[in-house]
Amino acid sequence: MDEGKALKIRLTFSVILVGISLMFAAVVTDHWAVLSHRVEHYNSTCEAAHFGLWRLCTKQFYIQDKATKERSCGLITLTGDRNCSYFKHFSPGQSTEIFERTTQKEYSISAAAIAIFSVGFAIIGTICILLSFRKKMDYLLKPASMFYTFAGLCMIISVEVMRQSVKRMIDSKETIWIEYYYSWSFACACSSFVLLFICGIALLLISLPRFPQNPWESCMDAEPEH
Repeated sequence: MDEGKALKIRLTFSVILVGISLMFAAVVTDHWAVLSHRVEHYNSTCEAAHFGLWRLCTKQFYIQDKATKERSCGLITLTGDRNCSYFKHFSPGQSTEIFERTTQKEYSISAAAIAIFSVGFAIIGTICILLSFRKKMDYLLKPASMFYTFAGLCMIISVEVMRQSVKRMIDSKETIWIEYYYSWSFACACSSFVLLFICGIALLLISLPRFPQNPWESCMDAEPEH
């Protein structure tokens, strides 16, 4: 492997590490979506919730600002009582209550399972690319690039499953929620997809053999890489 190619691989791998860090941040945190209900009266207690793949947190806080134009609870970062509970993903026949609304458990199971696949692909890809830095093992760059691409695709599928879960919850006639927004964990997941997918494709292109430089030169006749 020549120095120019090795430099490109290291730069691409550095960006991939950023994508993996964002992916881990999204998977382990619980700020994918924030929900709040309609505020009819001020000087009253407001309830809001934020959740991720594994945990749901509810919060109660007191609203005193009459000048606020919003009819929802506002930002979830406001001080208040916080109560968190983990989803029981692998306990059959059980569901998790969010105030007066029962969550669709199959969505959280699907999103969490797909996210685990994404983490697994990223770990295997990292092992392959680290081994490729050894002499005569650069053939591992191609499978590493495919693993990173698969990791990015699994991440965006998990994002879409979570988005559908929130949409179904808001559209339900039984729900108390009227406002929602996607928070920083959701942004981390989307960013990790972009970085892993693009860098996976870039790594695959870098790992390909050099194309012929002349019309009469075949791939087999091209100068071998040192």
